[in-house]
This record gives sequence, C-alpha cells and structure tokens, in this order.
Amino acid sequence: MIDELKNFVADGIGACRVLVVGDVMLDKYYFGEVSRISPEAPVPIARVINVSETLGGAANVAHNLALLGCQTSIIGQVGADAHGEKFLALLKSIGVDHSGLIEILKPTTTKIRVISGHQQMIRLDFEDATELDGATTDKLLENFSARLPNVDAVIISDYGKGVCTKKICREVIGACRAQRKVVVVDPKGDNWQKYFDAGFITPNLKELNAVLPKAIPNDDAQIETAARHVIDEFNLRGLVVTRSAKGLSLIDGERTTHINARAQEVYDVSGAGDTVIAVFALALAGGLDAAAAAYLANVAAGVVVAKVGTYAVNRQELLNAL
Repeated sequence: MIDELKNFVADGIGACRVLVVGDVMLDKYYFGEVSRISPEAPVPIARVINVSETLGGAANVAHNLALLGCQTSIIGQVGADAHGEKFLALLKSIGVDHSGLIEILKPTTTKIRVISGHQQMIRLDFEDATELDGATTDKLLENFSARLPNVDAVIISDYGKGVCTKKICREVIGACRAQRKVVVVDPKGDNWQKYFDAGFITPNLKELNAVLPKAIPNDDAQIETAARHVIDEFNLRGLVVTRSAKGLSLIDGERTTHINARAQEVYDVSGAGDTVIAVFALALAGGLDAAAAAYLANVAAGVVVAKVGTYAVNRQELLNAL
C-alpha cells in the first residue's frame, strides 16, 4: 500500500479536482517574548518579534489541497475589509480558485493569537456568525451548481460561522449524490440532520460525542459501536473519527480500521482536522479506497501536529513522511 500511496502523492494528485464549501477565515499570529508586567494593569507585556498570517477554517482545507498539488476551488463568504484583502491575496498566492466567494457586509472571520514561546496568551476573534440571508444563500448555491460538474469531490467544512446552514448542506449533499460525486463533511455542533445522506463525516471525539445520547471515552470498541449508530441514524457511508494522540478510526460499512498516530516531539492539533478531511477527500477523489485514504490522511496529520499553529502540509513533506 505504501508504494501505491507514494505513486498517488507523486503523480496522481495533480489530476484531482476538489471543491471546498464552508466557513473561511484568516488566522493571524503575533509571536513575542514576555519579560515584564505592564504598569497599567496586572498583565504581561509581549514584545512582538514576528507576525504570521495564514488561511484558516475552510480555507485551511483548501490550503492543504493546493499545497499538495490538487486543483482546488472554494465557496464561502468574505468581508470587504483589510482582513478580507489579505485573505484573498493568500488564496491567490497558492492558486486556489476563489471566484465562488461572496463579498458580504460583515467582517471577514479572523482569529488573532498572541503567543510567547509555545504558550498562547490571548486570542482575539473578529466575526459575525449570523446565518446567510436568502439572497446570499441563493447566490452561493448558484456558484456551487456552476462548479459541481467540473470537480471530483466536495468538502463541506462547517465552522459554525453562518455558511453551512441546513438549506445549503442539504442542497449540496443532494446535488453531490445526484451527480455521484464524493462528499465529505467536517461537522460542527449537534445538528447532524443537515448532513443526512453525506458520504463520510470526519468528527473528532468531542464532535462525535455531541450527537450521542451519552458521551463515550477514547476507546476503540466504544467508538466503533457509536459510529455505527451514527452511520445508521444519518444514512452515511462511513465515519472517520480523529482521536488526537490515538490516531484515527475509519468505520466504513462492515469494516473498521484503527490507525495509530505517530509519536511527535511537538503535539499541536491546530488544523489537524482540516488536514485529515483534505487528504481523505483528495484520496477518494483520486480513486483510492477508504482505508488507503484514511491511512494517508493520518500520515499527513502526523506532519501537521509536529508544527505550532495552523499549518498546511505540502507534497514533499507527505512523501517524506510516507
């Protein structure tokens, strides 16, 4: 299987076409050092040494896809502000087709983090998470319908910021099923009815527990039982449950595959779920079976958790990890 995956990463990804639908955002990091307390209030003073801006949310999914060489397009909403301008410039720089994005009269969702060493001191969020209005919803679905025939797979990346409403999710999933397109969902919240009929859903343990009558521990057998219950309830093909230090579990039909995580010197799960869904959907789009796709996604996540902050894996890093 390893040789098959290496060949796919080296030569097959470029032919794959994936469309991401969801809540895009900008992640901004201020890295500094703290040596004293402010005389104005009992808070540390961070002297900023470096500033980093990167794509977050659904856009981090697109970032992973693009760096791996996939033909990537994205649909969502972005504000007409300075954060939005920077966000669009970042998308353009990596070759993501963002012509399906809709400009709205709300701020671009932005998360600003202040970090000293490896310790996050504070996070500032700029956002308006109200759901899309009717006219914007219609425009987004129009953009989606125009692009669906030209892609191999669709990812719904739900961050609860207003794009992935029940109407949008139902229509996107219905259209994908009608055109026999792969559709994979990264869920948010406890309303999974809007994901009914999706192909795969990729929750972490906390997200899985949100739709269970009783929370379960991070245990192989209990995760398998719970996943089969959820698959039946929402008429899914399968689940990929990400389990932090325990790797991930694929429950697909009658088959269950538990894949261990690789030990890392640094363990930061920021953005790892985005990497998992990006690589898993990409591999399915390229014709790999679900088990091989899950294995490749787990390898890619292992690269990401060894980095600090939101990070997108590139093709050479993935080949090296394989």
